[in-house]
Amino acid sequence: MSEQLTLYLHKLSPYSQKIEVALIEVNAPYRGHHVDLSNKPEWFTNIVNPVGKVPAVAYGGPIVDPENPSPLSTKIAESSVILEFLADLYPDSGLLPKDPVLRAKVRFFNDATTKLVEGPFYDFILGRGSYENIVKGIEFIQGLLEEGKDFAVGDHYTIADACISPCLTRLKVVTETDIGKFPVGMGSKLGEELKEPKFAKFTKYVDRMLERPSLKQTYDKEAVIMYFKTVFMRA
Repeated sequence: MSEQLTLYLHKLSPYSQKIEVALIEVNAPYRGHHVDLSNKPEWFTNIVNPVGKVPAVAYGGPIVDPENPSPLSTKIAESSVILEFLADLYPDSGLLPKDPVLRAKVRFFNDATTKLVEGPFYDFILGRGSYENIVKGIEFIQGLLEEGKDFAVGDHYTIADACISPCLTRLKVVTETDIGKFPVGMGSKLGEELKEPKFAKFTKYVDRMLERPSLKQTYDKEAVIMYFKTVFMRA
């Protein structure tokens, strides 16, 4: 039986969502505690994560008030690190395959997601990245997806799927609403381009991930749209 795990998160953070999705996928017991990032509490930066970012985890030690975490618990930060930690914590869950080749493929997929999709996507909606870079990133990710497979790597849900899924929800918001600091119509254009046959494998994968109960349970579309309208509206 695993020890207590407290997840410090923000409900609008895609990086926090990666961890919640993975926890739910393996049916892991955890406590989620929302952190106000606009007014970070001192206890969070002093005790949990000096960098002040979410997600972060307090693992082990006694069950205590999340705002007064025990010094006996281990504090872990950064979504990529926490995902691997969860895979190690639940080795039979399939979050990381046992086969070393597939494990390497999962890690490569995660690296590609971070560098080639997430980075260019958020640069694009901030108005400082190119449309072409997102398309190239999606093309690359699609090339990693195997025909006839439901998941990013292998035959089971892994941390590769958890890593990319939150970004896919935000991508869908942008293509449906055209919200962003990019030129008017470019979000919609991306949505239309992704409907083309050449992106069929990617869009089918996206549809499967968006239907996962774990993703639906951790995603508030209307709240994300409202947040995007606040932060990414054109001047």
